Amino acid sequence: MSDSLTTPPLSLYVHLPWCVRKCPYCDFNSHEYKGGKGSALPYDAYVDALLADLEHDLPLVWGRPVHSVFFGGGTPSLFPPEFIDRFLQGASARLRFAPGCEITLETNPGTAEHGRFELYRGAGVNRLSFGIQSFDDGCLQRLGRIHDSREAEAAVKLAQDAGFDNLNLDLMYALPGQTLAMAERDLERAFALDPAHLSHYQLTLEPNTVFAARPPQGIPDEDSAWDIQEHCQALIAARGYEHYEVSAYARPQRRCAHNLNYWRYGDYLGIGAGAHGKITLGAEQAILRRWKHKHPTEYLAKAGSEAGIGGDDRIAPERRPFEYMLNVLRLVEGFSLADYEARTGLARAGIATQLQAAFDAGWLEQSGDRVRPTELGRRFTNDVVALFLPD
Repeated sequence: MSDSLTTPPLSLYVHLPWCVRKCPYCDFNSHEYKGGKGSALPYDAYVDALLADLEHDLPLVWGRPVHSVFFGGGTPSLFPPEFIDRFLQGASARLRFAPGCEITLETNPGTAEHGRFELYRGAGVNRLSFGIQSFDDGCLQRLGRIHDSREAEAAVKLAQDAGFDNLNLDLMYALPGQTLAMAERDLERAFALDPAHLSHYQLTLEPNTVFAARPPQGIPDEDSAWDIQEHCQALIAARGYEHYEVSAYARPQRRCAHNLNYWRYGDYLGIGAGAHGKITLGAEQAILRRWKHKHPTEYLAKAGSEAGIGGDDRIAPERRPFEYMLNVLRLVEGFSLADYEARTGLARAGIATQLQAAFDAGWLEQSGDRVRPTELGRRFTNDVVALFLPD
């Protein structure tokens, strides 16, 4: 191992775990709120817990600026703007937010209310990510979503009217009962809203979900899903969106800074129930992964103390090549070998054999210091990454 491990950019991930209804395909740490009719979520208590959690983790990142903040869930837009505002004020008093810091809030169209978006903007949120999934009402019902296509379009327009111009729309394809023509119509309706960013990803049956236990009828087969993907990629490119990650497309200068930091093997503090973080400890030449207790009740009781930490794991040097490739090979731009050394603390010679195998298979290509996945390699990302698994 070399001693070249350097600290990369830092992000902050904030998990807000509650949702109105758990979707049958969702494997995120989300919990339906069962507080009873008329009762509110414990907003104040949860913000207090988040700030205590952040305070406890601060020694890991003293003096480092935060370049992006991302509120994920669950359904973060269940939290009224005043609580997002209170958290951001508390966080910015404890951390240095870099100029132009990207602050994203995930939003469910079914929880959007007139007037809220202006207040989110006032709190400091400057990017919204809408979990739309489809503009086809039949598909939305089969996915268990709480909104319909009319509500989805109305929510996006409300946000635009409130002054948001940095918007992402999440769309899924290869849905139960979906044809190629239906997937194309979803994109056309998305294009009509002119978002700055599109996430377009295939429905997968994740373990421990309702769909995994009881798969829905009519999911397109692998060949049909590939046909939809290729056709839709061409449509998105024709509308001027840059394909920069497996499932992400952006207008110029509108890539998601937060997700890019993940994919470039950057650092991030993770606070909130079930949140995961990754922090490079430069003085110790170590990489730490830390996660918090998943269940909101346990998290609320323990946040801000050692008992609130679900686990700590130091990433052994032999695991770092796989972890690094698992992220960077999702990017169309690939990675530089100098960056590999800086972010893993390992010499490039240690992965020469694996890289050569990927070059020989036609999965990766090299130009100078930069290594990129080929078109073939992007189709077989899992196989490429598997080359870097530790023995």
